[in-house]
Amino acid sequence: MADTPLTAKKYVDGIYIPAGLLVFGTFIVKKEWTPYAALLAILLSVWKFNNSQPKKVLKPDAFQEFELKEKTIISHNVAIYRFKLPTATAILGLPIGQHISIGANIEQPDGTTKEIVRSYTPISGDHQPGYFDLLVKSYPTGNISKHLASLAVGQAIKVRGPKGAFVYTPNMVRHFGMVAGGTGITPMLQVVRAIIRGRPTGDKTQVDLIFANVSPQDILLKEDLDQLAKEDSGFRVHYVLDKPPEGWTGGVGYVTADMVTKWLPKAAPDVKILLCGPPPMISGLKKATESLGFQKARPVSKLEDQVFAF
Repeated sequence: MADTPLTAKKYVDGIYIPAGLLVFGTFIVKKEWTPYAALLAILLSVWKFNNSQPKKVLKPDAFQEFELKEKTIISHNVAIYRFKLPTATAILGLPIGQHISIGANIEQPDGTTKEIVRSYTPISGDHQPGYFDLLVKSYPTGNISKHLASLAVGQAIKVRGPKGAFVYTPNMVRHFGMVAGGTGITPMLQVVRAIIRGRPTGDKTQVDLIFANVSPQDILLKEDLDQLAKEDSGFRVHYVLDKPPEGWTGGVGYVTADMVTKWLPKAAPDVKILLCGPPPMISGLKKATESLGFQKARPVSKLEDQVFAF
């Protein structure tokens, strides 16, 4: 949206043609006023161009409220929440790979109220103006996830951002190896979609994703992932289940060093491993990747790290 070429039809129809008609019409009716008409046409064109550009709404140091527009139930404890932005052309202004903070005043067991803040990665992007989507799994002990699940259409959440150390840029590496567990799929999906959208303009990044879950019913957005893999030969997804059904042909159990060796790229300067999931999984995979020749992961990841945990 922000990269629309100046020769796009919306600019031709909405700016260039009206400006030209204003100048041409003035020339025919009153020739001596043509310079003033040209100046007015330029001023109006600049104003209209600026108004047509997407407005970034996120503020890193202040919470803002966004209204729940739509709720799509995926399963008994998973839903996609669509929140409305202030205008139809507004965008969050969230770089690919970063996330937002959601805050809410949550009642505590002792009766007091405490502000709780948690991080989430939208599954939508700035190429989709007017709204943003969150895929959220509600946990019995999850303060913010339970709060989101209780929202009715028309109610609002508090959001600030962007935040996070990872920002994707096209062709930043030759090959990504990704491992996601459960809702840890959201930042991976954000990056994968950005890579595939960038194919026409030269993004050649290869991606292999290991997606680990308990059972088939827990595999979030499987249809979307399978469709992306079908449409793009540079993206492959490998499923791992802790409790697989009979006849399951994917991985079984926890994600191991052997699975990383089998499905993800080997350690190289132009390869990066991305991790997102439960802390025990991340801890185990940091050790596994180091044993396979990747640089040792830091406790808190930085963009330049070869093994990056969201």
